[in-house]
Amino acid sequence: MTSALQAIANLLPQLSGGERAQLLQWVAQDLGDLAPGVEVHPLVCGGEPCIVRTRIPVWVLEQARRQGLNDGEILRCYPSLRAEDLVNAWAYVRRHRSEVEGQINENEAL
Repeated sequence: MTSALQAIANLLPQLSGGERAQLLQWVAQDLGDLAPGVEVHPLVCGGEPCIVRTRIPVWVLEQARRQGLNDGEILRCYPSLRAEDLVNAWAYVRRHRSEVEGQINENEAL
């Protein structure tokens, strides 16, 4: 267990029921922003959101979709992807549309 998790585990018994409920709300809110299957790592693809297990940025997949490729065609172009990866990518795009738009625009300008 990491030291941060251990610290939380040690503090948890000291919290009142209301404080625990507040903590749970914060955690649930934080988890709501996560996109399963999409990761951001500063040393992978310049820190752009990518599909886990790959170095395929989400913006690349969204750009392909905008250019008319359907999911089947995208999966054929990227054999390491699974249908589940595209579901996760599209969910990420819905939640972070302006971020993805910016990444597409930046890369089109190059």
